[in-house]
Amino acid sequence: MTAGLVLTDLRAVVFDVGETLVDESRAWSEQARVAGVTPFSLMAAIGSVISQGRDHRDAWALLGAAPPDSVPDIGRGDLYPDALECLRAVGQAGLVVGVAGNQPSGAEVALTTAGVHVDFVAASATWGVAKPSLAFFRRVVAETQADPHRVLYVGDRLDNDIRPARAAGLRTAWLRRGPWAYLQQPHADEVRPDIELRDLTQLTEVLKRSAGGR
Repeated sequence: MTAGLVLTDLRAVVFDVGETLVDESRAWSEQARVAGVTPFSLMAAIGSVISQGRDHRDAWALLGAAPPDSVPDIGRGDLYPDALECLRAVGQAGLVVGVAGNQPSGAEVALTTAGVHVDFVAASATWGVAKPSLAFFRRVVAETQADPHRVLYVGDRLDNDIRPARAAGLRTAWLRRGPWAYLQQPHADEVRPDIELRDLTQLTEVLKRSAGGR
């Protein structure tokens, strides 16, 4: 972590979904096979458009393939090994714990079935507003019933998570895993995230120490 996490004034921690709680490797591999391209080709195309600052969905046009009409459901096996323990640690620290990301309808049920039991789970399709809109993060704040500066948003993307969350007044934790976290870099003059994490185990350890000290 590049900055200390002070929990005394924190009231809630809200997590992004893809590449934060959920490893999307299986989902993207399935999408590739449905579209008739190899997973390796799709991953390379996604990396290419991300590195150019473009929308990752441009990868389909780069490959000359039509994107599948549906996306695979999230299963328990798709959760990163450190995800559920971190969610539990947030609750045990006495904080509101939420999950909110750019996800299709039905993601809430899929995540709950996969073992994600928190104070609230929300998908952008259900809310009718998606990241990086500031309205999305205002909705996150409303769900926590806390002041924005007392909410920590955890995500892997600078463009969709960290920058807009900070602009909405939230505190931010940048999780450095997944293609966006590897390929996106902060601007030289921009404010750094409050915390940078290599995995959620780091956050879990901090939260457990905090809960043990109460």
